[in-house]
Amino acid sequence: MTVTIQFLGGAGTVTGSKFLVRHGGQQLLVDCGLFQGYKALRLRNRAPLPIIPSQLGAVVLTHAHLDHSGHLPLLVREGFRGKIWCTQATRDLCDILLPDSAHLQEEDAAYANRHGFSRHSPALPLYTVADAQHALRQFRAQPVYQPFEPLRGWRVQFFGAGHILGAAQVLIEVAGRRILFSGDLGRADDALMLPPDPPPQADAVVVESTYGNRCHPDLHLIEELAPLLARVAARGGTAVVPVFAVGRAQALLHAIAQLKRQHRLPSALPVFLDSPMAIHATALLQQHLGEHRLSGHEVQQMTRTVHAALTPDDSKAIARHHGPKIILAGSGMATGGRVLHHLKLYLGDHRHMVLLTGYQAPGTRGDALQRGAASVRIHGEDWPVRCEVAQLLSASAHADADGLLAWLRAIPGQPHRTFVVHGEPDAADALRCRIERELHRTALVPEHGAVWEV
Repeated sequence: MTVTIQFLGGAGTVTGSKFLVRHGGQQLLVDCGLFQGYKALRLRNRAPLPIIPSQLGAVVLTHAHLDHSGHLPLLVREGFRGKIWCTQATRDLCDILLPDSAHLQEEDAAYANRHGFSRHSPALPLYTVADAQHALRQFRAQPVYQPFEPLRGWRVQFFGAGHILGAAQVLIEVAGRRILFSGDLGRADDALMLPPDPPPQADAVVVESTYGNRCHPDLHLIEELAPLLARVAARGGTAVVPVFAVGRAQALLHAIAQLKRQHRLPSALPVFLDSPMAIHATALLQQHLGEHRLSGHEVQQMTRTVHAALTPDDSKAIARHHGPKIILAGSGMATGGRVLHHLKLYLGDHRHMVLLTGYQAPGTRGDALQRGAASVRIHGEDWPVRCEVAQLLSASAHADADGLLAWLRAIPGQPHRTFVVHGEPDAADALRCRIERELHRTALVPEHGAVWEV
């Protein structure tokens, strides 16, 4: 019997990762993420999946980021009753991310209804906190490297991927085939996370391509960050930093702590972490020592001087703090959440700065700011951009094109086929070309919805 993969997300775009593996009447889904960016992509989040959730046997997660896990509450609400397999750290992070994602959606819908700017009446969240809690009951944590059977006759094994806590490469063995999913691969020189494990042998490979067409600069994060933050502090301004709550927020907090210890930033410069998700995710670093590069003492130093804004009132109180300050707030591409309220306050004044910290998907507010937009639309209004907008080039937690090639080159043997996913079209095709030219392997970029035999 054949083994097939259907690309239900992460194909032709960098978000919404969902890969359906079928064999012998059984179905297993690798990742179940949300689409982000252009409206046409976001509308897919509310469209029915081309599968019957109740007939799906299991889900295996590569990691906890919402573009890989954030559709799970919907999948469960629509009838999926199987287990969701992942590493322990991914389970711990999803405990935080999924309810918080639901809570932000509920808050945004309530805000839209109060202020009447939604085109829908009433505006509804994609899913609720209760939906997220129901999904979490179906999670099962599994140690890295220890094989397990999510379905009878299917063998799965996790390998470290770097990137964020708990991130894993996923090897599936079924019907004599070995399929390797890279998930999101981290960097060998990441300041926070360990490098990815060497990949195992595989017949087919599904590899991400977020940075498939470019390489990171030879620049350390603290060296790039120091002059930017010093500049905005010197003019009495506020640095608004949209951050991904898991990974990016912690890397920046660690870098800021180092700069203060080195007296390259004023020790009294206030730093606010305005994301309950990021606050709780930061605390997990202490619970998973040994799975990242920081010692327990370094984690304590990182969090000691940060003002944590847990509640909406805590968030509102930040605006009453006059003088220079740094605000790290979700979300990383400014698509929603508390960072939008800070942007409305500070975008219009030249003293302030918006500091973008990583990849900005096309169609997001972060992408518009990165491209120099004169205004951005927030909560139904256009807000002029008069502040400085800066983009960090060294903060990415993704392997770049050379890193992806090095990982692929390290796979033992010669995979029959490599599927290039989770990238914008130009990035995915650039990586495909390099695979064929430099590794002499068959590679292709699957279209959304396409089915391929392994």
